[in-house]
Amino acid sequence: MEFTNERILKTAMEQSAIDAGCEAGDFLKSENVTVVSRADSRARKYLTLPFDCQLISYGNNVVASVGEKYRGFVTDYISSYPVEHCFETPNMHVLNDGLQREGLRVCFMAEYFLPDIKAMQKLDCPYETRLLTTEDFGPLYTHEWSNALCEKRRELDVLGVGAFDKGRLIGLAGCSADCDTMWQIGVDVLPEYRRRGVASALTARLAREILERGKTPFYCAAWSNIRSVRNAIRSGFRPAWVELTAKSAEFVEKMNSKGQQ
Repeated sequence: MEFTNERILKTAMEQSAIDAGCEAGDFLKSENVTVVSRADSRARKYLTLPFDCQLISYGNNVVASVGEKYRGFVTDYISSYPVEHCFETPNMHVLNDGLQREGLRVCFMAEYFLPDIKAMQKLDCPYETRLLTTEDFGPLYTHEWSNALCEKRRELDVLGVGAFDKGRLIGLAGCSADCDTMWQIGVDVLPEYRRRGVASALTARLAREILERGKTPFYCAAWSNIRSVRNAIRSGFRPAWVELTAKSAEFVEKMNSKGQQ
């Protein structure tokens, strides 16, 4: 199966359309689109559907997937500001203020990356690397590897690449089968081994392994997580889309509680 950048982007838009309850072509329109969110068994497994308010942009417009009661307000909001400003302050305060009156608050803001086939290459790692499978993951569901693996969704963790120093695991990139066509990559490196090219070498190799299995790898980072964004770029990934998610005030308060991050 041959992958091209065009095919990879199309796959991502098709999945975003499933998640949002819209058409893939909606992300290519020049005008904004608002749809009522609905549950779909094909959506990414970690999403909670239906959304109250989810804003998605591939750079052309904003697609808002919302609960019916928020449709008018959110449509007015995304129609009032340029696309990129809908995802940042000060304009985002308008969205949050309106949602807060309904018991919601802006919660997650994330940037998603897709591989650039022309930039994908093998990167040298100063340590031994090994391909890992589900049989190897059992003892690795610890804090050190919580980005690479997810204890709450163990059944989705399907593949990994580890870096070893004299037999000790010092870096791990893992991927979860979050939907039928796309696997998400996360990576962890022990603090004393960072800034040596370990994360990018593991991420790049795992991305190639995913592509060889006929799936599209994707990578997510908060826009302010410079270390993670740099790793994505070094590994051959490029920015593809952004998402903003509103959750209940109770959910946000719990996220802000000590020890929840």
